[in-house]
Amino acid sequence: MADPKLREWATPRECEYLDAIEKHGSERKAAEVLGVSRGSVSSAIEALRRRAAKMGYSPSHDMTRTVPEGFRVKGVSTFYDKDGKPRNQWVKSQVDQDAQDAIFREACAAMAESLPRVRPTPMPADTRNDLCNLYTFTDYHLGMLAWGKETGGADWDLKIAERTLVAAFAHMIDAAPRAGTAFIAQLGDFLHSDGSGGMLPITPSHGNILDQDGRFSKIVGVAIRVLRRIVDFALERHEKVVVLMAEGNHDISSSVWLRAMFRVLYENEPRVTVIDSESPYYAYQHGTNMLGFHHGHLSKKENLPLFFAARFPVMWGTTTKRVIHTGHQHHKDEKEHCGVTVVQHPTLAASDAHSARHAYMSERSAKAITYHAEFGEVARNTVVPEMFEAAA
Repeated sequence: MADPKLREWATPRECEYLDAIEKHGSERKAAEVLGVSRGSVSSAIEALRRRAAKMGYSPSHDMTRTVPEGFRVKGVSTFYDKDGKPRNQWVKSQVDQDAQDAIFREACAAMAESLPRVRPTPMPADTRNDLCNLYTFTDYHLGMLAWGKETGGADWDLKIAERTLVAAFAHMIDAAPRAGTAFIAQLGDFLHSDGSGGMLPITPSHGNILDQDGRFSKIVGVAIRVLRRIVDFALERHEKVVVLMAEGNHDISSSVWLRAMFRVLYENEPRVTVIDSESPYYAYQHGTNMLGFHHGHLSKKENLPLFFAARFPVMWGTTTKRVIHTGHQHHKDEKEHCGVTVVQHPTLAASDAHSARHAYMSERSAKAITYHAEFGEVARNTVVPEMFEAAA
């Protein structure tokens, strides 16, 4: 007979198998009644037992102490008495990253429900619907702390980062054509740290220690304020605003709550669309243009053309001008492939100590690129931080 406690970890189909086994007395008879092979039932129950064991439940191995949701068992040490009966047990656990991510997404959605919504703003006049202005910035590393004397470049902290990004977007939006659509492409690593390591300034995947300016909660406040100002700037000059909060390797979790928060903030503003995608590969169509986006941390640039063709076949087939925008490596690079151009964007942010010590150098800039619905790219406008430092 199957253990009824296994139901705690069973899928609906596995529960059907458990019910049939309990009712008919064996896996063989259960399989006959359900019209499946005995191997299907046996494999499903065995997979269920393995899943339960990962949570600390396997009575045949004297494992009966389970771990809470969001964790999984790393190891179990059982101490027996002289008669061979279990006396004490030490259960070692670790974070189940997939479960933690699911819990985090649910928490973000719940938190966003109580946010005040932005009211609709008046639509600007005299915009051209055949034009789309793409405002791209990547690897901004908000919250990073850099000392120019150490890095050989510029100082960087929260105040400098906020001032620079606001000035850059004000200039780009003011100088760009009066396009009907503004696409704000935040291409990942917007935040220097993710807050996923117990609020510690470390990288989420490898736990590398980061130079951070202030508490994570303070960084979050600045991030929201800056992004809202950017979106509001765009609403003043464009009929429609599309916002992308791409996943980066420094802000895997933060990209989730940023998407959730801004989607809810602007849900009453019909002119704002926040791209809601769990996949780190994104695409948007403007007329004959396919605009693809990926931070660059999960796939090499050379692999992106074929992948995007396979991932977005309908959009690929209905467009003739195709560009994939990436970041991650902090410097500019542009290469035309067969049927698509891959553009790697530089960063506006200053270099940190890690980059300086490893001899990484790049020119700092951000671009506004204008796409015509029929003719593709028709204009570019570049900003560099020295423009705003000179004007200060």
